[in-house]
Parts: sequence; structure tokens; C-alpha cells
Amino acid sequence: MGPRVIVAMSGGVDSSVAAALLKNDGCEVIGVTFQLHEAGGSGCCSIRDVKDAFRVTRVLDIPHYVLNLREEFGRRVVADFLGEYRKGRTPNPCIRCNEWIKFDALSRKAKALGAQWIATGHYARILHDGRTGEPVLARAKDPSKDQSYVLYVLKREDLSRIYFPLGEFRKDETRRMACGWGLPVANKPDSQEICFVPDNDYRKFLAGRLPGDAASGPIIDITGRILGAHKGIIHYTIGQRKGLGLSAPEPLYVLEIVPSRNAVIVGKEEMLYQTEIRASQVNWLTRPLRQGEALEVEARIRHKAPWVRAVIECEEQNFVRILFKEPQRAAAPGQSVVFSRDERILGGGIIEEAVISSREQTRPEIPDSPES
Repeated sequence: MGPRVIVAMSGGVDSSVAAALLKNDGCEVIGVTFQLHEAGGSGCCSIRDVKDAFRVTRVLDIPHYVLNLREEFGRRVVADFLGEYRKGRTPNPCIRCNEWIKFDALSRKAKALGAQWIATGHYARILHDGRTGEPVLARAKDPSKDQSYVLYVLKREDLSRIYFPLGEFRKDETRRMACGWGLPVANKPDSQEICFVPDNDYRKFLAGRLPGDAASGPIIDITGRILGAHKGIIHYTIGQRKGLGLSAPEPLYVLEIVPSRNAVIVGKEEMLYQTEIRASQVNWLTRPLRQGEALEVEARIRHKAPWVRAVIECEEQNFVRILFKEPQRAAAPGQSVVFSRDERILGGGIIEEAVISSREQTRPEIPDSPES
């Protein structure tokens, strides 16, 4: 029998195939499924997904544990999600869940069960530095499925015992393997939802949890002119066009959200493009940059955004400035920026602010309330 491996099994095809691959390689595989919330629908970690993961473990004939982490998930991830929207920011709860919940829980369970490795069905790779031999997080072989962006929050010291079995495969190959092994989730659709938000209606979810933050306020342009009234700042995000309820000769987009004045600032699409952003809470997976040090990298500002050329400069500990070679569209505070080099993930951080390339940085005067 090979090494004992804890596999996070979400009930989807990816984690199921990851477990099957490891078992076929001779590993002693133990499946672990997280119970994080009570929301219905098809988001990951739902009750249905727990049942699907159980069915897969029966086919693979491996042990299966279910970890109830609802209280911790609600107290940290859901609370952060709500708090960020109250501040006019756009959070990524999947990244926070990886950082605060899933990998810590896997590590604890692995230690309790004497497992040497932990594994997930993420499309990413662990490579080794040719000079030092140290493990490094790398982008997946299939760029269309690469999930390294949401993994930059891993601890550097944990990379030596994490394994991503799907990092060298394409999604169609994963499904073919699942069909070949007779896994009951082989044709299960991928989850595209925020797992704890029923029906993926996050605006309804926010309004129900934050009723006091759904108060109307002014929508203004960059000159300070009132164009209309919004339905509460929690319903808006940077770059949004639909749902503004404005009549204008050309499309308008959300440029900025100002919680202190309960205001939404809008403008033309070209005003969304940024040449520079600043990020905090930087997590380094390789040697951290020293203060004042700069490095050419590729950066990604959203999970599905392209990797683009940039220069990263370290301003102070855990705080960096990223200068793009070409302006980028709608980098939203609260989202993550991740930087890589030669397909290896160096680290990432939380976007705090952006420099808009096509307009002056003076905020318009914001009225106290919209005109009647």
C-alpha cells in the first residue's frame, strides 16, 4: 500500500477523478467532504453534493468522512462576504474559503488520521524549483481550466504535502476517465454558483442579510451631476452596466462605490481602465520581494481574466503596487490580484485601490440625497 492521502471530495467530477487516480496509483485514499452551509441548489458543498461524494466513495471502496464546518464557515467566510459588500467592495468567497476553511481542515484531518498527503480536484500543479528543489504552485496545463488563481492563499510551507492530480489533464479527459470508471457523477455539470447563496441570487441574499444597507442613494457622474437613484450599494459592483435604471445617450458603468456617502459613481466604459493597482494582505509562495524591489510578472485580476504583463513593486511588508503594461478593465477592490512568472505562482493579494488611466483622480462632489 502506498502513502495515505486525504482527498477533499466535493461531490463533483473533478474531485472524484482525483481520488480515483490516486487509488489507481496505489495510494491509501480517504475521502473527506465538507458540510459548509444549508443552502439548496447545485453549489458546491450542498447536501446533494455530500450525498454524491458518498456514492463515489462506495464505487471506489474508500473510507469517507463528512466534516461539519457550518459554524466556522458562517462566522468567517459568509461574514466576510457580507462585510465586504457593506464597504462597497467585491469579495471572492472561494478564495477566503480556501484560505480560512478548507485547507486548514484538510491538514487537521490528515494529521488526525496519519496521512502524509492532502489532495483536491483543483486544476493546478505542484512543481519543483530546478535550483533549490523547493515545491512551487504552478498554473494548470489546460489554461481554460486553470484554478491556480484561487490557490495563491496556500501556505508556502504546506506545498510540500499538497497534490493536485488533475493539473496535467483537460476537462474532457477528466470526464472520460470518470465515465470509464463508472463514477456516478461523470456527467454532473460544473458548479458556477456562490455555494451558500440560494439560486445564485446574491442580491436577494444580501438584501435579506443586510436590510439596513439596501437604502436608496444617488447615482452620479464624475462631474457630480445626479443621474438617478440606486437601490442600495450592496447591489452594485465595479464595471456593472445592467440594472442601473438610467437613461443616457451611451452606456454607463459603475466606476466607484462610496459607502460613506451611500453613492454610486458612473461613467463611460473607457473610464474603467486601470494602469496601476495597489494590493494588501500579500501572500508569497516564493521568496518575498524586499521593500523597493521590483519584478516583471504576469498578473491576473479576476479568476477568468487573462494573464497580462505587469511590473510588481514592493512598497512595504505585505503591500505591493502593480503597474500594467496595458490598462486593465474594472479591477475591483476586494477582489484578488495574483502574479506569476514562467507559469509559477509567486503570490497574490487583495486589491485596495486602482489608478484610472483616462480621468483625473478627483472625486466628484457627492450630494446627500438624490433630487426628487
